Amino acid sequence: MRLTEACVAIRPRNPWEAVDLGVLLARRHRRLLMTSWAIVTLPLYALLSLLLWDYPTVAVLLFWWLKPAYERLPLLILSQALFGAPPTLMEVLKTWPRTLRPQLLASLTWRRFSLSRSFTLPVQQLEGLDGLPRAQRIALLGRKDLRVARLLTSMGSSLEMCLWVGAMLLFYALIPQQVELDWSWRSLLDIEGNWTWLEHLTNAFYAVVLVLWGPIYVSCGFALYLNRRTTLEAWDIELAFRRLRQRVIGSAYALLIVMSIALTGPPSTAMAADEPTYSCPLPPLDLPQTEEHVAGPGAPRLLNQPLNSQDSRAAIKGVLDNPPFKNPKSVSGWRLPEPKHGAKAGETPSWITKAVVGLLNIGKTLSRVFEALLWTSVTLLAAWVIWRYRTWLATFVSPAPHNPKNRRHVPQQLFGLQVGTESLPDDVASAAEKLWPHSPREALSLLYRALLSRLLIDYRLPLKNSDTEGQVLERIALLNQAPLHAFSQELTRHWQNLAYGHQLPAAQVQQSLCADWRRLFASGART
Repeated sequence: MRLTEACVAIRPRNPWEAVDLGVLLARRHRRLLMTSWAIVTLPLYALLSLLLWDYPTVAVLLFWWLKPAYERLPLLILSQALFGAPPTLMEVLKTWPRTLRPQLLASLTWRRFSLSRSFTLPVQQLEGLDGLPRAQRIALLGRKDLRVARLLTSMGSSLEMCLWVGAMLLFYALIPQQVELDWSWRSLLDIEGNWTWLEHLTNAFYAVVLVLWGPIYVSCGFALYLNRRTTLEAWDIELAFRRLRQRVIGSAYALLIVMSIALTGPPSTAMAADEPTYSCPLPPLDLPQTEEHVAGPGAPRLLNQPLNSQDSRAAIKGVLDNPPFKNPKSVSGWRLPEPKHGAKAGETPSWITKAVVGLLNIGKTLSRVFEALLWTSVTLLAAWVIWRYRTWLATFVSPAPHNPKNRRHVPQQLFGLQVGTESLPDDVASAAEKLWPHSPREALSLLYRALLSRLLIDYRLPLKNSDTEGQVLERIALLNQAPLHAFSQELTRHWQNLAYGHQLPAAQVQQSLCADWRRLFASGART
């Protein structure tokens, strides 16, 4: 799968916008899709009608039941045409029988009535998943767009029925008027007392309707699947980085050429040694220290500058009088005025000042005491009223049910990974060592899931399903445990490189991670 060769813009879309994209894909390859569908389905319907001529309802029901087998044909075409040149008709017809073998029995039995059939079909046909991995993959992909896929199937069934009935009405409308005038329904339909040919004719209209709608339905489900994978695996970001890399490589060559020309060019001329100019000229050293030549903020030469000493003092004073240097606030209450500077001593006797201050302090204390007594009286009165009339109040207040203390909910799944204790082995390190030689991705996933489980249960970190790997590391840093933080950073780095960058870690990484796990969590035993 080459993302750079995709024939559509790879970006996250609204689910209904993805459905529109599926319609456009089907329209672009309509000739190949409808031709291949007609070549496969119409002869099959003719064969079923001949074999079950006396049972037309059974024939059309069996033809409808085999729809999951037909739907693998448009998906085969679209999956190749999306990331490369579309296949030829002969190539499609030769490859289609091989796509029928995997999980055909399941598609025609217990999965036949699945409303999300078009959305989950690429998982089993393109990814080749079955059993538990398929269920886990569908659960991950179907967290957002599964509802739209089910609505697509429901509306598609209604559209099939409408097109089927419309085709029959169109057939009746195209009958010439001269034939219709002399038409005797009883003589036309009662051919040897058998109406089977008419039922087969109307059923044939359904087969023709599927030639039009079947590829569109599969294409819409495939577009929903691609949109979900684009969101989960960040295909748009990967494409942006690839384009940026191509631009940087192209610019690097041009930059190297420019630098080589600049380095081999003639040396630049020396700058002329001009005398520096100053906005504030210095006084001559040989002048006498008279009033007009005196130095300092009050000198006339400084007062005549664009920014003089007086303006500087005013600006500094304005800065110092505002926050954060000064934070003025309003305070209400009674207080004695402060004596002004330069006031004559003895104007206000000291004993009067002390007496007024003492009275003010006594008044504050008495007000607090009365406030406390008032609130105590109100509380006692309310308690007495409730106790005195408790029987009367009980008729209006129903006893509240006893609610047990809310236990802390521990999530069983984070980032699409199972972190429940029942999904982990007893000895995590040993299990990871066994998985590492043939499946390093599952080994790293096991270690990372076990780390999340430990953080949730042992350290009681409030992790959420919306947290990213970086946010998990930030919460671990708050524990102030250097060994745990270092191990978590190392494990997260290797897990991200493998999960998002598809970079396999070195062989010695396995030994280091498993040894650190045993040292931190007591030989990997689960508590």
